[in-house]
Amino acid sequence: MSKNLYFEDVDIGDEIGPITRSVSDDDVIQFVSIREKKVAPSRFTSKEFANSEGLPEAIVPGPMNIALMSQVLTDWSETVCLLKIDVVFRQTVPHNKELTFSGIVTDKDETGESTKIECDVVMENSDGVKLVIGTGIIALPNKP
Repeated sequence: MSKNLYFEDVDIGDEIGPITRSVSDDDVIQFVSIREKKVAPSRFTSKEFANSEGLPEAIVPGPMNIALMSQVLTDWSETVCLLKIDVVFRQTVPHNKELTFSGIVTDKDETGESTKIECDVVMENSDGVKLVIGTGIIALPNKP
């Protein structure tokens, strides 16, 4: 992570990440337990339950995927302020599989009226299949 990334340091085409990680069964249970006091079996927490719904394995919840996609932007620098993220779920995201998160700067407000930067973000599996894609808008401070 760059500690002091400023608006002037960023150019269209700059790459963000990649970050590689997997989401464990325990990660999902911890995430789900934030909302539910008692975590019941579901497509998110139980392979057997997921199988009963026609899924090959337990999947990562959508809101958790959005949080992970946001993290590729916020981990880029301590100075990033995430303003907005929109994602499209192209496939389910399984537990315990390697995932790669990356981004690229696609637009920059050159009017001088803001320090907004638009980025495309993607989550891929180890075969390079895009599971979740999206667009984020961040702001960076100007250089002091």
